[in-house]
Amino acid sequence: MKIMIDIGHPGHVHLFKHFAHTMMAKGHKVHFTVRDKEFETELLEHEGFSYTNFGKHYHSKAGKIWGLFKCTWLVFKTGLLFKPDILLSHGSLVNAFASFFLFKPNLALEDTGNHEQVRLYKPFTKAIITSSSFPMRYGKKQIFYEGYHELAYLHPDVFTADKTVLKELGVGEHEKYFILRFVSWNASHDVGQGGLPLQDKKDLIALLKRYGKVFISSEKALEAEFEPYRFSLPPWRMHDAMACCTLFVGEGATMASECAVLGTPAVYVNSLQRGYILEEQDYGLAFSFVNGHGVLEKVKELLEDTELDEKIKHAHAKLISEKINVSDFLVWFIENYPQSFSMMKKDTAPPVRYITER
Repeated sequence: MKIMIDIGHPGHVHLFKHFAHTMMAKGHKVHFTVRDKEFETELLEHEGFSYTNFGKHYHSKAGKIWGLFKCTWLVFKTGLLFKPDILLSHGSLVNAFASFFLFKPNLALEDTGNHEQVRLYKPFTKAIITSSSFPMRYGKKQIFYEGYHELAYLHPDVFTADKTVLKELGVGEHEKYFILRFVSWNASHDVGQGGLPLQDKKDLIALLKRYGKVFISSEKALEAEFEPYRFSLPPWRMHDAMACCTLFVGEGATMASECAVLGTPAVYVNSLQRGYILEEQDYGLAFSFVNGHGVLEKVKELLEDTELDEKIKHAHAKLISEKINVSDFLVWFIENYPQSFSMMKKDTAPPVRYITER
């Protein structure tokens, strides 16, 4: 079997990497397509994957429209050479459109719920694969699994933190440190959304510095005063760092969820709420805010909670016991498609527990 996977975000490399390695070990062929956005190509090279780079990612509205046509053509052209049996992605429009011309099934994992994007790719997609915590309903093409995307690469079956990262960060074994994540707000689902105001970021850093070291990961260029806090290790070391850190605070849902499934308390600040973050909040692993109001108070509360480590330990154990290894699920689903889709459709859709207002 040949599988072609389109990448639109660094997190997508992580999402599919264990699936890809397992499929290749079984004799299947996997090829990735990618644009230069953040550090996607570095991650693909680190994993040793075959990939085609279509060049720069466009940020302007006109650029995005041009990029959609350009990359659809390039995915189609790559598909003619690679001859995939299945196209797979995290809701990629270019994969969906190219699959139509390639006469091959397109399968999409979805956890963002961008209405405009889903509306465009849904007619060209055979299956939309979502977590049971996902609040949107897409009809007969949708199937549900009991987990989160982040459990495709951070489930204990596939990930163990390398604690040598502490030495690389210059952090003592028992020293507290914190990771912050700021987003660029350039993604289509970020239109009209917001997170931490600049002054709140300054106040947050000032607060955290009283307890330990601060490291910042950012999609956009950092303000000069924040530059000394930049996370400077290679991107593939971030998960080790998050697994060992004291607390995460950020505007990025993916990194907040990654910390939650690693057993690191995560404070998520974004007006665009996510069903999986809200479910992780129910577990007591994440704490969600629509803006900066109340964030500093929650951070102080967590830092002063002498029982926090024990609470997080129990909450994490409960989550892992109730969720699946998503990479194993994907391997089964793809190898057995389309029969696997028919089998999954026999299950009743879970109730809508989290409604995301747009």
